[in-house]
Amino acid sequence: MKKRKGLKITGTLKKHRRGYGFVIPEDYDLTGGKDIYIPRDEMKSAMNNDIVTVKVQPLNTVNKSLEGQVEKVIKRATTEVVGTLTISRGYGYVIPENSNINEEVFIAKKNFNGAKGGDKVVAEITKWPSKDYYAQGKITEIISRQGEAGGDIKALIRSFNLRESFPNKVLKEAESIPQMVTDSDIINRRDLREKTIFTIDGEDAKDLDDAVSIEKLDNGNYLLGVHIADVSHYVKEKGHIDKEALKRGTSIYLIDIVVPMLPKSLSNGICSLNPGADRLTLSIDMKIDSEGRVVSHDIYESVIRSKERLVYKDISDLLENDDIELKERYKEIYSDLLMMQDLASILKNKRKNRGSLDFDFDEAYITLDENGIPVSVITAERRVANRMIEEFMLVANETIAEHFYHMGLPFVFRVHEKPSFEKIEELKLFLSSLGLTLKGNSDNIHPRALNDILTEVQDTNSEHVVNTVVLRSMRKAFYGTQCLGHFGLGVNYYCHFTAPIRRYPDLIIHRIIKETLKGKVHGNRIRSLERITEEAADIASKTERVAEELEREVEKLKKAEYMSYHIGEEFDGIISGVQNFGFFVVIDNTIEGLVRVDTLNDDYYIYEQDKYRLIGEMTRKTYRIGDSVRIRVESVDIQSREIEFVLV
Repeated sequence: MKKRKGLKITGTLKKHRRGYGFVIPEDYDLTGGKDIYIPRDEMKSAMNNDIVTVKVQPLNTVNKSLEGQVEKVIKRATTEVVGTLTISRGYGYVIPENSNINEEVFIAKKNFNGAKGGDKVVAEITKWPSKDYYAQGKITEIISRQGEAGGDIKALIRSFNLRESFPNKVLKEAESIPQMVTDSDIINRRDLREKTIFTIDGEDAKDLDDAVSIEKLDNGNYLLGVHIADVSHYVKEKGHIDKEALKRGTSIYLIDIVVPMLPKSLSNGICSLNPGADRLTLSIDMKIDSEGRVVSHDIYESVIRSKERLVYKDISDLLENDDIELKERYKEIYSDLLMMQDLASILKNKRKNRGSLDFDFDEAYITLDENGIPVSVITAERRVANRMIEEFMLVANETIAEHFYHMGLPFVFRVHEKPSFEKIEELKLFLSSLGLTLKGNSDNIHPRALNDILTEVQDTNSEHVVNTVVLRSMRKAFYGTQCLGHFGLGVNYYCHFTAPIRRYPDLIIHRIIKETLKGKVHGNRIRSLERITEEAADIASKTERVAEELEREVEKLKKAEYMSYHIGEEFDGIISGVQNFGFFVVIDNTIEGLVRVDTLNDDYYIYEQDKYRLIGEMTRKTYRIGDSVRIRVESVDIQSREIEFVLV
């Protein structure tokens, strides 16, 4: 970057808990692709995520870094802080719940407004911080009292500016929707109520939006039916429910709390494909040959009556263990389940052969007691029934996307672009440190080459780490109106069609599909849909990121709380990451903690970044990614979600 005197940059401030931060510039060309370091004393009144202008100092000649000082706050990101009120000597501080907000807020006693120490509260900022003083504020809302069950998760939800409840106008509109399918609803729909159709979901699921059916045709092909709740029949474009659903973008699942996209009377009621109830659906029938190719398909509006509400665990026990009791219980559909298992295996092999990436991450299943305290953290099961439904939803999404791509109509696609050259080069370097070779050109890597690596490390100590690093080398998937393919799945066409109760992109493409079936998409409607799909894709991509971040924060919070009850206990684990300050260890239940380098007293350890390891200066003892270690839980900071281990 050419040095320019008095260079001023506009960007977003990311502030660290210790007071310093970095400004991410709006235009990286002005900084040579670098963020700008802001020392604690140069913040002025800026807070995390504020948009600011900074005056950039000359380049640091040692590491070519940039440093600056905040000149002006252009736009405030934070006007209120959600957190825990701590009281000391008559005054209080609100300690933020969201770890992305770093500043505590000073609260004078006269501004407690009924709040007590330990309560989860909302504090409105009345005075911005300076280098000598905290931000000041007043309590405007008490979310929950100290110790109240679920209060910590509710506070986190509120800290992301989200709410479980709906505005009155949305609820009023939802109340006007009948909870029964009427004769007028099913006019011109294909009647599938006598067909063997059923749902398979998790035991706790209440919003059942997909059902399946299967037949074997005379020519040996399978006829797979995927029947999705017709939410668009009830949620009308530009209505109050629709506008709120667009704003929310997605339902968010937080252990035992759901922040739903739609009111419960829809999500758990008339739209949910509950057994024995007539329900409106949008169906796709696919004829699939023995190689997993969809040789033909049919998309249509339908009405179904689900025969069973099946649970993943039961069906997995039946198919994996040939459970006699379950076989008798489900004897009416047992042959259908066996047929589905065979078809799912065919579809999976087809995906694998084309190079589809199948990350096999262990996910945490956290159980809370009636007081919201985590009593167990185990690895969530992903068994044969789960994978079976996954395969059917994948093929339905792909088939729908290809169909509407060729029609050339406005649509919302799921896009996953190929990794950048730089990321693949970094990945190759990492894999070589483990003795693994990634084949192919870095500027045009094929997903099959990455899948070969994932297969090679399966059931080894390196599996978790390699899966993690490969995933980090990927770009983020997003929603877009251009069909750019899905790298991770190895397909040219992909969309989200199968979950309109909980994802807005699915809902909007249901409308487009139904209008197309009725011949209504032409002229001005096409131009209108171009605008609508662009907006929906953009909002859904953003709300998805927020949902992922909130889900991560809640999981980290409850994992930290769980481990706070296990301080001093020992566990076996695998090194999952190495930094100059120590290394991270993940134990069997997916919980990760840090072993600080200053607790390794037997030597002075040097960090070798390119080899992802710490190595002893005298002993040459190494700690590298993938190594097995035994640790003891040393300390837990629930507020910051930090868990520290020491080696045994």
